[in-house]
Amino acid sequence: MDELLGGHLRTLREAAATGRLPDRTELDDCRAAGARAAEQGLSMRALVEAALVMAESLRTAPLPALRRTVSALMEGYENAQRSALRHEGEARREFVNDLLQGRADRLAERAEHFGLRLAETYVVAVARPAGPVTAGSMAVDPGTAGPVTADSGATGSVPAGQGRAGPTADALMAAGPMTAGPAQDRQAEGDGALARRIEEAMVARFGSHNVLIAVRDGMLVCVAPGSLAVATGEFTHHVRQMFSPGWRVGLGRPHRGPGGVVTSYREGANAIELGDRLGLRAPVLKAADLLVFPVLLRDRAAIEDLVTTVLCSLLEARGGPGPLLDTLEAVFASQGNQAAAARKLGVSTRAVTYRLERIRRLTGFSPDDPTQRFTLETAVLGARLLDWPAHPLA
Repeated sequence: MDELLGGHLRTLREAAATGRLPDRTELDDCRAAGARAAEQGLSMRALVEAALVMAESLRTAPLPALRRTVSALMEGYENAQRSALRHEGEARREFVNDLLQGRADRLAERAEHFGLRLAETYVVAVARPAGPVTAGSMAVDPGTAGPVTADSGATGSVPAGQGRAGPTADALMAAGPMTAGPAQDRQAEGDGALARRIEEAMVARFGSHNVLIAVRDGMLVCVAPGSLAVATGEFTHHVRQMFSPGWRVGLGRPHRGPGGVVTSYREGANAIELGDRLGLRAPVLKAADLLVFPVLLRDRAAIEDLVTTVLCSLLEARGGPGPLLDTLEAVFASQGNQAAAARKLGVSTRAVTYRLERIRRLTGFSPDDPTQRFTLETAVLGARLLDWPAHPLA
């Protein structure tokens, strides 16, 4: 400690002898000493106490000079602490970003630093905010445009529909200035505070070695152990409390190892994409509940053939196929209850009955027949996934 505070003692002796207050160079030396104390793991209380003990040894140390040197020591200590926290946060986010991309460079070594045991099972929750689009200083990699698919790399990107939702989580976490004017500056600053509050709340409850929060592809991502099931629920709770209406959370399934983290992340992102494409109302979507849809999309030619064979005759209907497709979806969602489907659609039960009869005549398939019902429902799901009839099939 004597070596660390030697400059502080010399400054006080000089002030006692000449009555001169410490100059900028001497105060900078004190700040540097405070920073070194923080780097060595000393507490601020121990640092200040040692500085005061040294001042007492002089007996004639002037109080104005002592106040300035102690203040400089504390300032250097606090600056070093803030810098360490900032670098730790940046390293944490960089690690999670590399983990989600599947980059293997020193991954195991870095994971140990953050308390992540890569051999264990992990689950990833992905949150997409809603509201006006706000571009942050943490720009999304321009090479990551387009939806994440089962065949895409881990650098997959913003799910379909995300451009309509914003502000992006990159903007939420950005600390730098915006470039579109004061209004967006204030918006990004407020959004950033929300995301930081979520991260702080999660770390406060579960510890920094149990959950990792980062930004990826314009979304807020939470990586948690599969054994800590309440973590993703807590993450969703904070998103619900802090994000504007229109947010969505996708939950991947638990998977083992670093590759499992990537897989769970893709599943969560794809769940959000599927929710947009299918018009699902639920704000929280579990990949485990949507497993049939990747299966359908895996053989695009087969699903296109099914939609063409079963539903193309609806194009002949007066008013187009839209009302008939909506009716089928409402009936299927109501487990065949036509009265409930009518309430969902805002029409009479008689209108639903008429439309179902019209569908039977045009397609030859009836929702009342169990086998034909399955074929119709699968075809309707395929039509939503392919955005038919807005995008005609080849």
